[in-house]
Amino acid sequence: MKFDIVLFDFDGTIAESGEGIVRCARWALEQMGKPVPDDGVLRRFVGPPLVASFQELCGLSEDEARRAVAIYRERYSQVGLFEARIYPGIAPLLRALRRSGAWVAVASAKPEAFLVRILEHFGLSDCFDAVAGTTMENQSADKRAQLLAAMPEGAEARRACMVGDRKFDVAAGRALGMHAVGVGYGYGSREELEAAGADFFAEDVAALCAHLLEPDERPRGRMITFEGTDGCGKSTQMEMLAGWLGERGYEVTATREPGGCPIAERIREVILSLDSSGMSAECEALLYAAARIEHVRSVVLPALRLGKIVLCDRFLDSSMAYQAAGRELGEDFIRQINRAASEAVTPDCTLLFDIDRDCARARMAQGAPLDRLESEREDFFDRVARAYDRIAREAPQRVRRIDAARGVQEVFADVLAAVKDNLD
Repeated sequence: MKFDIVLFDFDGTIAESGEGIVRCARWALEQMGKPVPDDGVLRRFVGPPLVASFQELCGLSEDEARRAVAIYRERYSQVGLFEARIYPGIAPLLRALRRSGAWVAVASAKPEAFLVRILEHFGLSDCFDAVAGTTMENQSADKRAQLLAAMPEGAEARRACMVGDRKFDVAAGRALGMHAVGVGYGYGSREELEAAGADFFAEDVAALCAHLLEPDERPRGRMITFEGTDGCGKSTQMEMLAGWLGERGYEVTATREPGGCPIAERIREVILSLDSSGMSAECEALLYAAARIEHVRSVVLPALRLGKIVLCDRFLDSSMAYQAAGRELGEDFIRQINRAASEAVTPDCTLLFDIDRDCARARMAQGAPLDRLESEREDFFDRVARAYDRIAREAPQRVRRIDAARGVQEVFADVLAAVKDNLD
């Protein structure tokens, strides 16, 4: 553990919240009948206290500025606070810091009540030991006071690190004797941060992660695979999970098999095309294995090494179900031809979407024309379903079964519950 305490600014450091702040500032000025500066000026509202920003950037008097803040917060409390996104990589960084034993806190000029709501909305509340913001009444609190409020009682500032994107953050941290890190992905410039005395400049979240954590403490990549018979809705659920994770600060690689990279996509076309009717079962299985090892080496492993979450629509379990069982080639043959891929990577979690054939068939009838595998006979799909059932029973720690016959949102709630333990 490099630092006992790590204190984060919020706007521009944890979240890209400029859109909501700019829209609320513009709305407040419009409601007051005041001139509205261009977006370049309005974006300077991100970070500093609002009263000072309305005065310095818009020429308002102190009384006008306080009125503008009140109007601003009317919109912000309902809409603006959620017009944000967590920077990719931040969520696993925060969780890794907590696991390392560091005290992790937020210190922001944003009202504390808003900070709590935002962190809850994006699922980050459990990442922090403390949240220190302003009150609705005190709209121009000193950043140093916020930093001190975020510290554990009796802690020494020299063991603390302040992370922020503006000169106010760096200057306040340095004034208290803290190690100060300026981040280059937020709203300040490298020149601004270094002039304020930043001890380290992190160009991106990866550089920040490397600076704050020892190598063995850094987040590791995770692989979550989506399995089930055709028509189970797994692709829809994977797309929803990718969006949910991205909004909450996880770096995601969403991919599929067969496919996911140029060569594997070309193999996919051959496998699934109706023009390939008559292809032998062995040829089909070997093509799947060839596409898989290319996909693993060019997409999956590089993403995992970068600490990303890989979401994959089908993986080795599909070959065990469709080729070993459906094509009756046997598990030994499938394991042998997929050895290179299976030894390179194993899913951390597999979501198996259960659905009866009638429901799946009805869904498929509403979609695109059936491909070569989707056009197989019912006895083929019966063997596939039985194989999936056996896979789930033999690997209960990895495979999570999900009832896919329900509504999309009900299914997604179970998806979130199933993957929770696999998030850094």
